[in-house]
Amino acid sequence: MTKPILSASHFAAAVAALLVSYGSSAVIIYQAALSFGSTPIQINSWFTSLGIACGLLTLGLSLKYKTPIMVAWCTPGAALMVGMTGIPLSEATGAFLFAGALMLFFSLTGLFNRLVSLIPKTLACAMLAGILINFGSRVFVSVETQPLLVGMMLLTYLLSKIRFPRYSLMFMLLIGFGCAYFLDLLNLDHIRWNNPQLVWLNPSFNLQVIISVGIPLFITSLVTQNVPAMTILKMYRYDNIPEKPLVSSSALATVLMAPFGAFMVNLAAISAAITMGDDVDPDPKKRYIANIWLAVLYFLAAVLGGTIVSVFDALPKELLTALAGIAIFGTLLSNLLQAWNDEPTREASLITLLTSASGMTLLGIGSAFWGLIFGIMVYHLNLYVQRQKR
Repeated sequence: MTKPILSASHFAAAVAALLVSYGSSAVIIYQAALSFGSTPIQINSWFTSLGIACGLLTLGLSLKYKTPIMVAWCTPGAALMVGMTGIPLSEATGAFLFAGALMLFFSLTGLFNRLVSLIPKTLACAMLAGILINFGSRVFVSVETQPLLVGMMLLTYLLSKIRFPRYSLMFMLLIGFGCAYFLDLLNLDHIRWNNPQLVWLNPSFNLQVIISVGIPLFITSLVTQNVPAMTILKMYRYDNIPEKPLVSSSALATVLMAPFGAFMVNLAAISAAITMGDDVDPDPKKRYIANIWLAVLYFLAAVLGGTIVSVFDALPKELLTALAGIAIFGTLLSNLLQAWNDEPTREASLITLLTSASGMTLLGIGSAFWGLIFGIMVYHLNLYVQRQKR
């Protein structure tokens, strides 16, 4: 008997993949958009464009290659941008376009793997960890103003990780909503249906912003999303899929949709594995069906983009800060571990981490870029010293 196209396991995997990807990043994207002074209508466009781009690519690539390929936004890249105040949205949009075009260039020219080899993964992880440390520490700053709300959310997260690690963020969100309701912190009258919108965000190009935002966003997407995603595909024995069309199509989607708020579209990494396991379907050739349903859910998320923005607008800022900050704990820990994984690069990783976390600005360029530059300089200096000792 032929297995029906819709099975409970396919649909459940699709829902889980979307919740893991969307649940931990939506509030981070919201805060990143606010950092650049986006209006509610413009933030609506961010979510609508991301849902459309990710849905179309997930559907098209999964059908073409009969493989569970998930395309998503770059959550670490969104975290990188949170708090980058003083940058106009038009210039940030220009940096998004630059990052997408740069990814497309390296993919089409075949320089993708060569570039990856030039940037030690430990330094890229240290750069991201430095950014996330700054971001995650705001959870504890928010305790000053709302100790009960933030404390209950943090406690819920830690306790649920013991028995229900996959649902810890959901439990934390429910407790956060409940506490905010009983503390009379919710502005429920702000929640309303808003039609999805695509708003043109006229891009402009500023070299300092391109270096501060565009290059770190490109490197973060390259090292933390596209490269691990290809590794995961091979790990699940989908090793006959060419990387160039996957990376190129997601980079092209970024170039086309960045003027509407899709800041970086790339291959999904960790959440993509949810639709690749044996529990999805015993037959590896049928697991891509889960990604077809995932694409449908992406389109639904795009339709609900404006409503999601109104929900965030109704929540107290401490809840949003705690939710976004705690959601990146796992990513922060993973990057910290990988940053110290290679002993010869540990000093360079430390320099990268401290510089990136400092929030410094030099020549109008942000700390993430300088963290990577200083780390690479220390890395090559140490290599030179070691060669001289031999």
